[in-house]
Amino acid sequence: MPNALRHQAAVLGSVLASTLAGWRGTRVVAAAVPPSRLLQLYDMEGCPCCRAVREALTALGLDARIYPCPRGGRRFREKAEALAGRQQFPLLVDPNTGTVMLESADIVDYLFRTYGGGPPPRPYQSGILSGKLAGMATAVRAMRGLRYRPAKRPRRPLALWSFESSPYSRLVRERLTELELPYVLHNLGKEQWADMGPATMRLRPGRYRPKPGGRREQLLARLGRVQVPYLEDPNTGARMFESADIVDYLEKQYAL
Repeated sequence: MPNALRHQAAVLGSVLASTLAGWRGTRVVAAAVPPSRLLQLYDMEGCPCCRAVREALTALGLDARIYPCPRGGRRFREKAEALAGRQQFPLLVDPNTGTVMLESADIVDYLFRTYGGGPPPRPYQSGILSGKLAGMATAVRAMRGLRYRPAKRPRRPLALWSFESSPYSRLVRERLTELELPYVLHNLGKEQWADMGPATMRLRPGRYRPKPGGRREQLLARLGRVQVPYLEDPNTGARMFESADIVDYLEKQYAL
């Protein structure tokens, strides 16, 4: 299958995964005041429990430093074990409060109560049905974002602008995880009705105007457009949109 067709097939699979997950991690539901120090998340992109935590981060508009821990990974799993006593993911470290926490439901509850001002909204509370659908979402992606692949280690973490349910962003996060490339996740959840729809054909017609004072307004002022995924690599100076281009870049620059 040609690369373009393979990429579109991956996008369609990613859309189905987001649909099964109920499109959680799309909107900012309780904008948090950013903490002074970045949250740290030891994570596997394809893990349903890890996904629940990343959905909450998007819903709160919280950024985090991501340490990918794919199965068989060699870079961050030992550090996670030293912090938590075992290799279990997700693992959240909050240097602002000294919190080290396992178990996705506990982490989601902690994030909403600490930074969102209250308990998680019902869609973000764990349940039997949501758990089964989350597992199906992982299966649809053929377990991508779970397995380790050898890669060069970057000197500095990459930076990714994303929101959890974005089908295009998921393809990039999967590759970052598989290659064990640490990155700062800048969550760019949708803040208003005018944000809905892909960047090139949003549902609201006319000139796009982000929410005043929001994170999307900041990105528009900086880049002249609001689109995810957007990747910056401080190790090479690379800056790019478009998931296919980013995945291709990561393969050529880091994969062994």
